[in-house]
Amino acid sequence: MAQSGTRIRNEIRTLRFHHGEMTQQQLADRVGVTRQTVNAIEGGKYSPSLEVAFRIAHVFGKPLEAVFQFVAESK
Repeated sequence: MAQSGTRIRNEIRTLRFHHGEMTQQQLADRVGVTRQTVNAIEGGKYSPSLEVAFRIAHVFGKPLEAVFQFVAESK
């Protein structure tokens, strides 16, 4: 999980839409995780492992930083 005061933002929903309206299940199948995991990552409730993050980026043909952004929140 992300530490207090930090957050991982992602563009998964937008990228899925731009890739033929890919479903969460289709992405999950390609990455090797459950649909619930994709849903939690996409919703910002769960930070993926580095390996899963790279797999997701690979599916979309994007560099990691185009899919996930580290955002420091001010306190």
